[in-house]
Amino acid sequence: MKKIKLASGSPRRKELLEKTGLSFEIVKNDYKEDMTLEMPPTELVKYLSCGKAKSVNCTDGSLIISADTIVVHNNEILGKPHTEERAIEMLKQLNNTTHQVMTGMTILDSQSNEIISHTEITEVVFRKMTDEEIQKYGKSGLPLDKAGAYGIQDQAAFFIKEIRGDYYNVMGLPLCALSQLLKQFDINIF
Repeated sequence: MKKIKLASGSPRRKELLEKTGLSFEIVKNDYKEDMTLEMPPTELVKYLSCGKAKSVNCTDGSLIISADTIVVHNNEILGKPHTEERAIEMLKQLNNTTHQVMTGMTILDSQSNEIISHTEITEVVFRKMTDEEIQKYGKSGLPLDKAGAYGIQDQAAFFIKEIRGDYYNVMGLPLCALSQLLKQFDINIF
C-alpha cells in the first residue's frame, strides 16, 4: 500500500484521519491561502486544498491528502476569525440561521501526479443564542482558529439545532467522501 501523508497542521484532521485505521505521516505545507480569489466558494475550497497538496515536497510516491474548510453564510465566506471581536461578529451573523460548511479535499499521487479533488457541503442550523452566550463563547479562545468561529466538537455543539450532511465535514475532514476517494487509489478502509 502507498504511504499516506496528511498535509495539515490541524489536530482535528489528524484525529479524524486516525479513525480510518490507516497509517499516515503529518507533513508541513507552506501554502498561503488567499481567501480573496474571485471564484464560487465550492471551487475556492477545492482550489485551496489542491494548492496545499501541491506545496508538499514529496518524492517517495506517497499519496498526499489535504483539505480546506470554510463556512458560507448568505454567500459570504467566513474563514478563521483570529480575534475575539471578529469571532463575536461571526457568531452574531450565524445566530438563529442556517449556513453551509464546505470542505475542499484533495488527494495527490506524488508518483503519477494524479489529482482528485472534491467539495463536501453540510448545512448547519444554529438555534437562537443569547448575547451572553455569544460573548462568552467568542471570548473563550476556542473559536479563533476555526472557520466560522466555532467548533462543532467543543461547547459550540450547544448552539447547533440541526445538521444536514456529514458531521465530520463540519470538523474539517469528511470521512465518508474521503473513503470513496481513496478507493480510486486502490485503498479501502473496509
